Amino acid sequence: MKDERKNTLRIGRNIGAVLGVIVFLIFGLLPGFYFGSYGTLVILSHLFGGPVEPGTIVRILTVVGAVLGIFCIGAVSIVVGSVIGTTIAYATDVVGSLIKGRPETAETETVEVK
Repeated sequence: MKDERKNTLRIGRNIGAVLGVIVFLIFGLLPGFYFGSYGTLVILSHLFGGPVEPGTIVRILTVVGAVLGIFCIGAVSIVVGSVIGTTIAYATDVVGSLIKGRPETAETETVEVK
């Protein structure tokens, strides 16, 4: 793979990751907190066999669940943004190479052996 194409894909991946972080901060922070803490309370109520009382351990586990939910949604947002950015960069590179009319295998040279 040529250095020009690698650079294009790297820039697209980085732009996609940054956009994924921005989308996470705008749309994913609150749902990550909500679903993480709610999921923890549902799991705890099933484990204890009924409604849980607000004790110290339950509160600690709820905070840990909320942090885990925020982390998971953030990781998914960054990875999806990177994949989309890389796909767009690759499509742009292919279209640009078709417009320029240069072949994809321009790296190789033919050498005659006598």
